[in-house]
Parts: sequence; C-alpha cells; structure tokens
Amino acid sequence: MAKIMGVVKAVCASGVRGIQKRDVTSARFKTGWGLEDDAHGGDWHRQVSLLSYDKVEKFNALGAGVSHGDFGENLVVEGINFSALPVGSRLECGSCILEITQIGKECHSHCQIYHKMGDCIMPREGVFARVMQDGIISVGDVMELMAEPAQGPQAAILILSDKGSKGEREDESGPLIARILAQAGYSVVDQALLPDERSAIEAKLIDLSDRRRVDLILTTGGTGFSRRDVTPEATIAVADRMALGIAEAIRANSMQITGRAMLSRAVSAIRGGTLIVNLPGSPKAVRESLEFALPHLGHGIEVLRGDAQECATSDTL
Repeated sequence: MAKIMGVVKAVCASGVRGIQKRDVTSARFKTGWGLEDDAHGGDWHRQVSLLSYDKVEKFNALGAGVSHGDFGENLVVEGINFSALPVGSRLECGSCILEITQIGKECHSHCQIYHKMGDCIMPREGVFARVMQDGIISVGDVMELMAEPAQGPQAAILILSDKGSKGEREDESGPLIARILAQAGYSVVDQALLPDERSAIEAKLIDLSDRRRVDLILTTGGTGFSRRDVTPEATIAVADRMALGIAEAIRANSMQITGRAMLSRAVSAIRGGTLIVNLPGSPKAVRESLEFALPHLGHGIEVLRGDAQECATSDTL
C-alpha cells in the first residue's frame, strides 16, 4: 500500500481563543498540551487542529480569500485528506507524533467566513488531534500517516442525572462502567455527566458518534417513568437504525432478578458506525446488565467497524 504523505504549508498559533491565528512557521508541540503558547492547548482531546491545504485552496477558488490560520487551524498540510482518516490514526512529522481524536466540529456561531461565503469548511473538513510525542513542526516538513496495528474498540460513557450534574449525588455507575469496559479491552475516550435535558443529550450523542466516532456509547440513567427520564427519546431521535434486540435481551435477563425490570424504557440504537446502549442508573443494575450483554456486543461492533462479516450460522445473524 502506498504511503500517505504530505508537506506542512503553515504552522499557526494565537494566544487568545476566538480569534484568527497567524502563521508562525515553526513551533514546538508538547505531549499532553498541544502547540506551545497556543490558546487551545490543554489536557483535552482537541489539542491541535489540522486542515488539508488542498481543501482550503478549493474553497479559495470559490472566492473565499482566506489565509492560513483564518479558520483557527494550527496546521495546514498539503497532500493528506485528513477528514477521510479514521479517528485513532497517527501522524508523524519529524519527532512529533499526533493522534486524530475528532473529525469536524459543531459550529455554534457562524464566523465571518461563513457570513461572506454562506459556508465554512472547518466544521466538516477540520480534524483535531492530541500530541502523543513532543517535537518541533515547521513549514516544509514532511508529515506521514503511520502504519498502526488494528486498534481495539473505543467507548464513551454518558451519565445522565440532574442531581449528579449539580453535585448533589455522587456518581458510582460511571466509574464502574469505565472499569468493566477497560477490563474487556475497550479504550474509554470520553466520560461525561449531563442533566436530564433531552437537547443536551442528543447533542452529546451526535458529537460522540459523528465527530469522535467512538464504537460504543453506554448511557446510564434516565430510562424510568419520571417526566425527566428522557434518555430513550434522545437516543431514538439521533438514531439511524434501531438495535432493539440488545435492550430487550438486557430486560429479559434482568427480569430473572427483579420484576421491576419491566419498568425500564431503555433502548439501543445505531448512528453511523456507533452503537448506543441505554443502561439503568443503579450500580448494581449496571453491573448485572454489562456482565450479561458486553460479551455479546463485540461481534456487532466488529461488523459496524467493517472488521467482521455477518454470517447465517446458528449463533450469529
């Protein structure tokens, strides 16, 4: 397979968030932070932003007239279509290694570029990465997609609780889910605690599925009869396809433990290449549900990732 390589055209930075960056031509990238002295650096998954030079030039051909850094990007590279790479891909530039963590971003307020053109490429073409190894990147350096072994599945945990989000109740289910997933070989890349607000839940599910592109999202809480329990509705609203057999099987297994399992409204669904499964809120029910269901989810996730073929044997669909 031919190597995927590109050439760095700009290295951009700014000391203040929310403004256009300027081309500094060379900068140090620090593990656990990002581009040194850049306002977007920090201990999070969006330490470095990248854009394909080819996509910027195509946009400029329409009359955009943008310069390097105008989209708020840190690196502009010619020859690599970043938005086509899977999350988890690693890029090597000199001694620096970057790992892609997110494809695209939500645009909360339209920038000047959008108001001028009626469009902006950053929300769909920009990618984000974290720095895995220190190094200096300069204009003219060669960047190369590293050959990586197949990665294990990535998971995210969404804890839904009004009291928990206010600090009025300690969350025990989230850390428990994280431990069980880690023991099963999953990489937990995001763990968020939100109130029972449907719009916020939907937005987070979309972000994790479309931009973080995790393989599995496990939600906990919000599946009962309370008027504030809206996790199933939020899940259904963002779903491309339902995978109801998972939720039905979890309920059937839980019915052997307690009849109150029939009161669960949990659902399971697919959005893009992401499987979303609603779990109960209590740690005891979470453990029972995961011990039963998790061993069976792997094959479905492999099919979604394209790592396995579905077959019509007696134990698979």
